[in-house]
Amino acid sequence: MTTLNIRIEEKAKADANKTLARLGLDMSSAVKLFLYQVVKEDGLPFLPTNNLSTIKARFDAQVSEAKKSRGFKTAKQALKGL
Repeated sequence: MTTLNIRIEEKAKADANKTLARLGLDMSSAVKLFLYQVVKEDGLPFLPTNNLSTIKARFDAQVSEAKKSRGFKTAKQALKGL
């Protein structure tokens, strides 16, 4: 194990802690999750943007893709589909 120290504005840290707490995560777990995902994706696990039309287009594409799924009638089928 090793230690990672980062500097961040106090307000950003406090706001992130509140959001993460609602998700059932602490800061350390969230950072670990992010770093493991960086390795898995071999890059950032998301595409950063503030452009609302880009965000909406990505969301719409994900919804469209999800709707193509045949779905499952039972939990057993869903688990098998994984």
